[in-house]
Formats: sequence, structure tokens, C-alpha cells
Amino acid sequence: MSDSHGGSDREPDPSADRTVRAGEAAEMLGVTVETLRRWEVEGRLRVARSSGGQRRVPVAEVIRLLAERRRTNPDPRAATQSARNHFAGVVTRIEVDRVAAVVEVLAGPHRIVSLMTAEAVREMGLEVGDPAVCVVKATNVIVEAPR
Repeated sequence: MSDSHGGSDREPDPSADRTVRAGEAAEMLGVTVETLRRWEVEGRLRVARSSGGQRRVPVAEVIRLLAERRRTNPDPRAATQSARNHFAGVVTRIEVDRVAAVVEVLAGPHRIVSLMTAEAVREMGLEVGDPAVCVVKATNVIVEAPR
């Protein structure tokens, strides 16, 4: 989660400089690579180029577009559930061992890490780049400030 102060003790955002290939970005956004190219020409999407000239889309741009889509086309099911506890995003990391799994989702400005069974990851067919909705239910939230 993000904080409201601009302190220098904050950990740098690991996704700040991260990019993905145009095809991966298109898949995350549910559009074609051609749509990404059009958005680039229209100025709707900032794209970097690799040293070989390939399009690289900053993860921050994918997050921005997903958040924009969520604001303009809210999920109609949200009216029956607690919308503030649902975070739509993209799976960015999966680590699976024999029993457990760690799944990371970038959802707007939030990086959400879920611990679940390896069986659940397999049953859901989760892969990096898949869209996902994280539902958070917490009875205790502890916030600590470093000294």
C-alpha cells in the first residue's frame, strides 16, 4: 500500500522502471498489439524502445490504463459487494513450491502479495500476465512507522 508522506525512508517502487514487451502489455490490457500501437500514436500510451528498437511498455503505464478503465467502466457486480476491498490488477509474479505459492498482483498503485496453496494456483491456471481481482478481508490491520 502507499503512504501519504514523501519521506526519504520509503522503499523504492520495484515497478517504477519495469517494462514488459508490447505483446505482454496487450495481453494484460485485453487488447491487441495493434491497439497499443494506435494508442502510442494518439499519445494515450507512453512506450519505450529497447536497444534493438522493440516496444517496451512501462508497467506503470499498464497500471494507469487499467485504473482508467476501472474508473470509466466500473464492474457492475461491485454494487453487491464491498468495492473498497476488491483490487483489480495483473499477476506479476508467481512462486510455487510443492505445497505453497506466493502470488503478486499489481493493482493500481498497490502491490498485493497473496500466500495460497500450490494446488489453488494450478486449479485456477494462474500465470504471470493474467488479470486478477484480489479480495481483501482483514479483521486486524497493523501499521507501524519506522523510527
